[in-house]
Amino acid sequence: MTSRREFIQQSGIGLMAVTAPGFLKLPVEAHQHRLSVQLYTIREAIEKDLEGSLKRLANIGFKNVETAFWPKSVSVQSAAGHLKEAGLKVSSCHVDIPTKDNIKTLVNTAKAYNAENLIWHGWPEDKRYSTLEGTKQLVEIYKESGKLAKDNGLHFGLHNHWWEYRNHVGGRLVYEILNEELDADIFFETDIYWVKVAGQDPAGILKKLQKRIRLIHMKDGPAVYNDKLIKDEPDPMTPVGKGTLNIPAIVNACSANVQWVVIELDKAAIDPFDALKQSLDYLSKFKSISLV
Repeated sequence: MTSRREFIQQSGIGLMAVTAPGFLKLPVEAHQHRLSVQLYTIREAIEKDLEGSLKRLANIGFKNVETAFWPKSVSVQSAAGHLKEAGLKVSSCHVDIPTKDNIKTLVNTAKAYNAENLIWHGWPEDKRYSTLEGTKQLVEIYKESGKLAKDNGLHFGLHNHWWEYRNHVGGRLVYEILNEELDADIFFETDIYWVKVAGQDPAGILKKLQKRIRLIHMKDGPAVYNDKLIKDEPDPMTPVGKGTLNIPAIVNACSANVQWVVIELDKAAIDPFDALKQSLDYLSKFKSISLV
């Protein structure tokens, strides 16, 4: 299994709530959250057969994807063409932090995908998150990135891992400082799995950060912290609904501001396509989840 670090380097980029009878309670008054899938989930299949892998996603029933990084031999323009051929639209793009040096490239990337959401993937942990001063330095960097995106008609967001919800700086958790000090138009793509790994309640976080969260990463599995995570060796993840997360509570906690629910498995316990199919079938039972 290719690790996140290896995948990013290979791309040329630096920097049990098991469903039981009566447990699955569908929302009565449902906001519509569109469903997408993070292509990092099938990175190994893409390395072997890009066109076939995308078509397989479409055949499973997915309509939208979130991009990560393609193999070195595949250009953004070429990838965009393959996505279109497979009938897949792009909900959002995981990218490096927008800067004055790379913003033109990122704008061209967004245009190729006909997408508006640029998301800093956030890996690996920036050691500045270990101090209040460092966290505030990152806030200023993110503000500049947000302005660059906004000036070009795009939206900029942050994807979290466990440290933002685990590290205390200045008497508060990192995510609290980010939420308080970032400009309002910089959004969070909240990864509910890493929130639970950090020891927080995902549904509670979704309720607390309603104004900030516009996308979520939906995944399931053991969701416990261990030292292997630092080496990018997460425990195998399960199809959504078959792990330890309370998915119904999480879905019900999504506010109207959540535009996209993005399925991702960093490391799958079973064949990733089978895991995605089971996840899709499970989430399709919720009235608030829309495939289109």
